[in-house]
Amino acid sequence: MIQIKTAHEIELMRASGLVTAGAIAAVKAAVRPGVSTGELDAIAEAHIRAHGAVPNFLGYHGFTGTICASVNDEVVHGIPAADRVLAEGDNISIDCGAVLDGWHSDSAVTVTVGEPSPEDAALLEVTERSMWAGLARAVAGGRLTDISHAVEESITAHAHPYGIVDHYGGHGIGTEMHQDPHVLNYGRAGRGPKLVPGLVLAIEPMVTVGDPATAELDDGWTVVTKDGSRAAHFEHTVAITPEGPWVLTAEDGGLAGLAPFGVRAHP
Repeated sequence: MIQIKTAHEIELMRASGLVTAGAIAAVKAAVRPGVSTGELDAIAEAHIRAHGAVPNFLGYHGFTGTICASVNDEVVHGIPAADRVLAEGDNISIDCGAVLDGWHSDSAVTVTVGEPSPEDAALLEVTERSMWAGLARAVAGGRLTDISHAVEESITAHAHPYGIVDHYGGHGIGTEMHQDPHVLNYGRAGRGPKLVPGLVLAIEPMVTVGDPATAELDDGWTVVTKDGSRAAHFEHTVAITPEGPWVLTAEDGGLAGLAPFGVRAHP
């Protein structure tokens, strides 16, 4: 079942989204050589709880962290730990979510510890832009795979053959963290459910420098690239409104990110 939200419920999700945005900002500010992913996890949890919300990752199917902290060749679902210490030049994906008044939000960003190499800078830029390309197609009247196709087109437009991770993708979100529909990061446009006001989705491309084939580690969570190449992951929660996309986990509602695509964010 696809859950359609009322305007009031979307306002509640916006409040949750701002808590998640603040948690990610706090974690990003703490990223530096010598910090552990366990310490970053504690920062996120403290921020979420201080704002009257609870982490939605913590305890999810037994997951032990508030954030997913995925480093370098880890694509998603990395488990934060006190003994996982970041070094200069590492890339870390910070995936985080909160529940406030029963409503979920979900967002992710990838950052480099210190100064990124040209290759890492390009990977992060390509992945983030593809997310915004998908968010720009979250408009009433379209079809779900319009988003998928926009993400894919944005990634494949580059001369470097970036990999798009198979099977993993975005999802509906609301009173549960993961709802229908599943949102792939590739595919033909014009297919799938119709995009209608009140539909809320998490859009999250996962891109690799090398081969996109992945494997799951023995911990039952961490997904890595099989060839050891680096990956990046960006995510925002977006509501489809009559006025346009409203990026609930972006401080400005998506104004800056959507502007290059000629799309006006929900005011």
